[in-house]
Amino acid sequence: MTPVLIEAHDLHLQFDQRTVLNNVSLAIRAAEIVTVIGPNGAGKTSLVKIILGLQKATSGTLARAKGLRIGYMPQKLHIDRSLPLSVHRFMQLALRDDQAIAGCLALTGISHLERAPVHALSGGETQRLLLARALLRSPNLLVLDEPVQGVDVAGQSRLYQLIADIRQQQQCAVLMVSHDLHLVMEATDTVICLNQHVCCHGHPETVSEHPAFLELFGHVAPTGIAVYTHHHDHSHNIHGEISARQSSAGACKEHSHA
Repeated sequence: MTPVLIEAHDLHLQFDQRTVLNNVSLAIRAAEIVTVIGPNGAGKTSLVKIILGLQKATSGTLARAKGLRIGYMPQKLHIDRSLPLSVHRFMQLALRDDQAIAGCLALTGISHLERAPVHALSGGETQRLLLARALLRSPNLLVLDEPVQGVDVAGQSRLYQLIADIRQQQQCAVLMVSHDLHLVMEATDTVICLNQHVCCHGHPETVSEHPAFLELFGHVAPTGIAVYTHHHDHSHNIHGEISARQSSAGACKEHSHA
């Protein structure tokens, strides 16, 4: 069986009287792409912080595989335009290994920008830089918080394909967070729809034509990308299975140092 890298059971997070996460369970296996989608305020970033160890859950359990290496790509990069920071120097702040830096920049397609100032990069180039930085320590798990933010639709498609290629080449797992109405990769192995609790989850390739999936997401586009829309006209049990007018279904689916 494929090794489990992250396993969470019944995570609950509360600030004062406000519930942020309620009984959230998930598992991320080696070389698997898991995409978490949901509206603003759904608890997606809070879930990521718990997985990264930056936030402690109010209750529940979280287990990480021994020796797990995580590469993290944040939502945004804020750098003062007056700061003379090149792409190469930015990468060195994470790891002073020029060979590894060159390999990661090549993998993400921005080798030609190595001496460029970070503040001059386009939205897509910036996201590729953040992805390259997350890859520096050869992670077993990539955690990508809204990786296509600030990128146009064509660029989003290319970036999602790059992420899928990296998973294939590096055999690393990917936990990816997307925002309400963002595009969702068809190549994702598992999709989790989060709105404080797990609304629904499953394997896209097995449910993409199911009526419950179509009601939630619409038809998969020819590009291999589906537009995410979520309509709460169904109820949930504690395991996140859909119980609606239809029957239950799950949905809501080389870097080198040389």
